[in-house]
Amino acid sequence: MLLTQLPIAWIAGLKLYTYSTNECSISVKLGFLNKNPFKSMFWAVQGMAAELTTGLLCIDCIQNSGQSISMLVIEQKAVFYKKAKGKVIFTCKQGKKIKELIHCVIDTKESQTVSLKSDGIDEAGDKVSSFEFVWSFKLR
Repeated sequence: MLLTQLPIAWIAGLKLYTYSTNECSISVKLGFLNKNPFKSMFWAVQGMAAELTTGLLCIDCIQNSGQSISMLVIEQKAVFYKKAKGKVIFTCKQGKKIKELIHCVIDTKESQTVSLKSDGIDEAGDKVSSFEFVWSFKLR
């Protein structure tokens, strides 16, 4: 999927690490194509990995609903705790929250928003960054 749908994510080295209906993790390893001049991972690569963890859960819930629902990021916030070096795994554990919201969109036929969080943890177990995305959903 990355190669055909999100080629820049493939080029940056993003890989699906784990996936279930309630949780999604994406890994990315520091490399030549995703580093910044400070010898750490470029912030946008971290954001791409974090957004993908939330977006895949949203896409899965929409597909499982059988409805035509549009989705769009309308807000994003990030906090950086330390340099991202080596392998970093971004994880979103809010699949249940997304399912409930999709049911609400279908039942009310009104657009809804949800705030989803994805944390990046390095190989030492330290949090390197935390991203929050506000997604908007609308029944087509």
